[in-house]
Amino acid sequence: MVPMPSPTTPPARLFPLRTVVLGAFVPAFVFDVGVGAAIPVIAPTATNLGSTLAVAGLVAALLPAGQILADLPAGALAARLGDRRAMLVAGVVAALGFAGAALAPSLATLAPAVLAIGAAAAVFNLARHSYLTEITPPLQRARVLSTLAGVHRIGQFVGPFAGALVLRTGDVHAVYWLGAAVALAATVTVAVVRDDVTAPGETGAARPSARPVATGAQAAPGSPTLRTVLRDHRRLFSTLGVACLLVGAVRGARQTVIPLWGVHLGLDPAVTSLVVGVAGGVDMLLFYPAGKVMDRMGRLWIGVPSMLLMGVALVALPLTHSAPSLAVVAMLLGLGNGMGSGVLMTLGSDASPAQGRAQFLGLWRVLQDTGAAAGPLVVSAGAALGSLAAGIWAAGLLGPAAAAALARWAPRWTVHANRTTRRRAGIAL
Repeated sequence: MVPMPSPTTPPARLFPLRTVVLGAFVPAFVFDVGVGAAIPVIAPTATNLGSTLAVAGLVAALLPAGQILADLPAGALAARLGDRRAMLVAGVVAALGFAGAALAPSLATLAPAVLAIGAAAAVFNLARHSYLTEITPPLQRARVLSTLAGVHRIGQFVGPFAGALVLRTGDVHAVYWLGAAVALAATVTVAVVRDDVTAPGETGAARPSARPVATGAQAAPGSPTLRTVLRDHRRLFSTLGVACLLVGAVRGARQTVIPLWGVHLGLDPAVTSLVVGVAGGVDMLLFYPAGKVMDRMGRLWIGVPSMLLMGVALVALPLTHSAPSLAVVAMLLGLGNGMGSGVLMTLGSDASPAQGRAQFLGLWRVLQDTGAAAGPLVVSAGAALGSLAAGIWAAGLLGPAAAAALARWAPRWTVHANRTTRRRAGIAL
C-alpha cells in the first residue's frame, strides 16, 4: 500500500516555477514557435531554389523524417548526457539548422538543414519528456504531460502567425532567422534554470510505482543499451506499442484529411485554412482537463473516448458537402484530439523503467511518430486507388481499433490505466 501524505504536509506544487515551468514549458513553447514558423516556408524556399513541387514536398517531408530517424539516437544521447544537457545540444543544433536553411544557396544545403531541425526537435522533445517523467510523481504526471502537449500545440499554432508577421518586413529567410533566435532563446532558458532539489519526484516522498501490472523481463542492470531495452520490453512494445502506433496513425490522418477534403469540395484555400485554424483552436481547449481526468480516473477514461470520437468524425468527414459542415466535423476532430492531449506521453512514462528510461521513451516515440507518418499514407492510398472517401473511412476505422487496443493492453502495463488497476495495486484513490 502506498503511504498517504501526512495531513500536516503541504501538497506538492503541480507546476514548480523553476523545474517545470521554466525548465520545460517555457523552452518547449519557444522552441515550437520556431518550428511552427518554419514549416509553412520550407516548400516555398525549395521552389525558390529551383525545385519542382514534388521535390519541394520531399524537402518539407525531411523535417518529420528527421524526427523519426533521430528518435532512437535521441534516447541514447539523453541517457549518455542527461536530459537537460541533451536539450542544450538539441537547441544549438536546431539554431544551426535554421541558420543553414536561411543561408542555403541550393537544395543540397537546404535539405540537410531541414533534416537537422527535425532531428534536433526529436532530441529536444524526448529529453523534456524524460525530464518531466523523472521529476513528476505518477499521480500528477498526466496533468503535467498533457500541459506539455498543450504547450506544444500552442507553440505550433502561434508559430505560423509569428512567421507571417516576419514575412511582412522580410523574405522567407527572415523566418529561419526567427527560428534560430527562438531556438537559442530556448537553449539559454534551459541553461540558466537549475534543478530544484525540492521538486516533486526528487524528494524522498513515497511515489506510486509505474511498473507494469504484469511485468515481463526486467531491465538489465548498469547502463542499458537500446538493444537490451528493446529485448527486455519486447512484449510491451508488441502489445501496448501497437496501440501507440494506431493512436499516432489516427492523429496523423487528422492533419491531412481536412485540407484534402477541402480541395475535393472545391473550397477556397483561405476558407480551408480558416477551418483548419478553428479546429486547431478547439484542439487547444482541453489539454489540462484531460490531464486532470487521467490523473483522477485513469488513462483509459481519456484515451478510449478520444479515439472513438476521432474515428466517428473521420467516418463522417466524407459525408460533408459544404464549408459549414466541414467545419463542424473538423471541430469534432479537434475536440477528440485535444481530449487525448498527452495520453501517449503519459502511457509511455507510466510504462518506462527506472533504468534505461530515455532509451525506452526513444523507442516509444519511434512508434508514435511512425504511426503519425503512416496515417496520411492510409488516406493517400485510398486517393491513389481512386477514392479519397475510402481512404478517409479506412483511417476512421483505425480509431475504434486504437480504442480497443488501449482498453486491452493499457491495464496490463500501467497501474494507472483506470481506478480498478490502481485499487488492485494498492494505490489509495
